[in-house]
Amino acid sequence: MDRENASDLLAFLAVARERSFTRAAAKLGISQPTLSEIVRGLEERLGVRLLNRTTRSVTPTQAGERLFLKIGPKFDEMDVELAALGELREKQAGTIRITATEHAADAILMPALANILPHYPDIKVEVLIDYGLTNIVAAQYDAGIRPGELVAKDMIAVRVGPDLRMAVVGAPSYFSNRKRPRTPQDLTHHNCINLRLPTHGGSLYAWEFEKNGREVNVRVEGQLVFNGAGALLSAALKGFGLAYLTEGHVQPYLSSGQLVRVLSDWCPPFSGYHLYYPSRRQPSPAFSLLVDALRYRRK
Repeated sequence: MDRENASDLLAFLAVARERSFTRAAAKLGISQPTLSEIVRGLEERLGVRLLNRTTRSVTPTQAGERLFLKIGPKFDEMDVELAALGELREKQAGTIRITATEHAADAILMPALANILPHYPDIKVEVLIDYGLTNIVAAQYDAGIRPGELVAKDMIAVRVGPDLRMAVVGAPSYFSNRKRPRTPQDLTHHNCINLRLPTHGGSLYAWEFEKNGREVNVRVEGQLVFNGAGALLSAALKGFGLAYLTEGHVQPYLSSGQLVRVLSDWCPPFSGYHLYYPSRRQPSPAFSLLVDALRYRRK
């Protein structure tokens, strides 16, 4: 039977349940003659009588009873599943997959989740730490968090943090027998801890600087290369060399004196973290709740 004839089956089921064309027509919101014509057409297509009709009653034939018992529960299951989908559409529930850098996850995402998850136990969040420019559509993420300048133009971007600044830092022990760099070019004489990004062929991340409108990118050299900011920070704290990290990431260690900052005049502010997701995405209540909790509100 063609799929478009499902409405005929629903009409038959209504009559079989109600044992009345009049009551079934009222429930379906159609006229009794129209309902009779639909059921008659179904019987003609199947080549078998489904209902016995008298002036006082309507009862299924043997074939009709069999059809009723076989397909009735299946349509009931479909109704239950469709109702469940409707509940998900209205309920703050489900799993949200987000890709973020380590610092963005710690400084931006975790505080927002701390405010949400205790109150919404049906929401689950999967956070994947990634420093590349992940294609969130292909990787089946719901959203990503990156600096605004890195977000593709075809994405919806919601600012979730203040402006960022980069910082070049090293341990006091590292500078005990070395001169501090005064310009980005001086970094070529220092042992720098590199970050290797998974995108762009896995190339080493170039350190970016700007001063008085002059932009300088430096490909630094050093003995250590990592693929995560946590390892860079740990190596810098142990005096292995200079690291290039976000200001917020290293601020506690600058305040305590465990790290020393250099070239701060070459590190101007830039666009802060943004949550981004495809423009064609239909936000669920759970996702909308997270977006609102993350949204940056200037103080």
